[in-house]
Amino acid sequence: MSKITFLGAGSTVFAKNVLGDCMLVPSIQGFEFALFDIDHERLKDSENMLNNLKESSKSNVTIKAYTDRKEALRGAKYVINAIQVGGYDPCTITDFEVPKKYGLRQTIADTLGIGGIFRNLRTIPVMLDFAKDMQEVCPDAWFLNYTNPMAVLTGTMIRYGGIKTVGLCHSVQVCADHLLKSLDMPTDNLHWKIAGINHMAWLLEIERNGEDLYPEIKRRAEEKQKTKHDDMVRFELMRKFGYYVTESSEHNAEYHPYFIKSRYPELIDQLNIPLDEYPRRCINQIEGWKKMRTDLVNNKNLEHTRSHEYGSYIIEAMETNVPFKIGGNVLNTGLITNLPEKAVVEVPCLVDSSGVTPTYVGDLPEQLAALNRTNINTQLLTIEAAITKKKEHIYHAAMLDPHTAAELSLDDIVALCDDLIEAHGDWLPKFS
Repeated sequence: MSKITFLGAGSTVFAKNVLGDCMLVPSIQGFEFALFDIDHERLKDSENMLNNLKESSKSNVTIKAYTDRKEALRGAKYVINAIQVGGYDPCTITDFEVPKKYGLRQTIADTLGIGGIFRNLRTIPVMLDFAKDMQEVCPDAWFLNYTNPMAVLTGTMIRYGGIKTVGLCHSVQVCADHLLKSLDMPTDNLHWKIAGINHMAWLLEIERNGEDLYPEIKRRAEEKQKTKHDDMVRFELMRKFGYYVTESSEHNAEYHPYFIKSRYPELIDQLNIPLDEYPRRCINQIEGWKKMRTDLVNNKNLEHTRSHEYGSYIIEAMETNVPFKIGGNVLNTGLITNLPEKAVVEVPCLVDSSGVTPTYVGDLPEQLAALNRTNINTQLLTIEAAITKKKEHIYHAAMLDPHTAAELSLDDIVALCDDLIEAHGDWLPKFS
């Protein structure tokens, strides 16, 4: 029996989306869905939910929850990863509150910045443990990584885990539609091309029936910027650098040195930047789960329609050898020629029974490559810190982070990193 293992299966809503999608695919019938989570109560919730979904969708997959990770992985053909190490309390709270003492504010802190660095440092050891188990019990499995920080974790698994890995994010497939809908433009007959790095990939081309839509997009965006809305940072980046970026304004506000500035506090209001957005979301999700649990976990009439998440489409393409195109995060093996080779890039990839085949992009417009490189610097040094266990590379990663470097002195950055290492305690490995 073929097997899909879901690590972090206590993420019940996400498990419903991805594994619920898989239940609707004919070529995935007869598979075992192996669920693993360190939170056994949430694991049981997901098992109950998926069994109900199986009944209502008349799928013939097998749902099995495991408390032994290696057994959950044994013989897997596909491994879906959706873990979060340290959760909201204590780790996300630490990532936000300690930098605030230095006057350093964040919005999401799950990708780059000081919060992204420390989220990586506590997650990488767990991911390398996964890789070690997989090398032993399912060395040929494909690892579909949904966990942030996407670029660093995917790069670590490929470079140091020795596992076939592709990083997946839904910002690529929703980007063009979201942009056009926000500007009251039709979304039919679109052709678009996106490439860059995760959360900072670029809408390089967007056409309808051969007509370049960018001039009209920019005209309408300019008009829209005259009143407050939720995408002001991205529109500002497009105005100054020429292209629209895939991930949201609240994310991109902290990937660049231009927006969250103690010297220009008025920018927060002018560009509608939601500081401390991620902790608010976490609190709302925790509260929302209490209400949602009854509807989701014990609902015998649970329904599901296939989502836009790539997971089920990738598995279907590999199982059927019918090609499917995704935006995937892969190692830059000369794919984007003006970005570093060790970087993980987000590019169009073709998926079929031979696996994930990334496509060649060539040079990005130089200003876009330059913006990407500012984030890649921190990503690569974070991996260096995690692999060497040298504290100096944590400092280097933070010193080269655009937002941190724009706000703090070198000595303050070192002190902040030391405070974060101490505050995280046993959530981090020991650094020398």
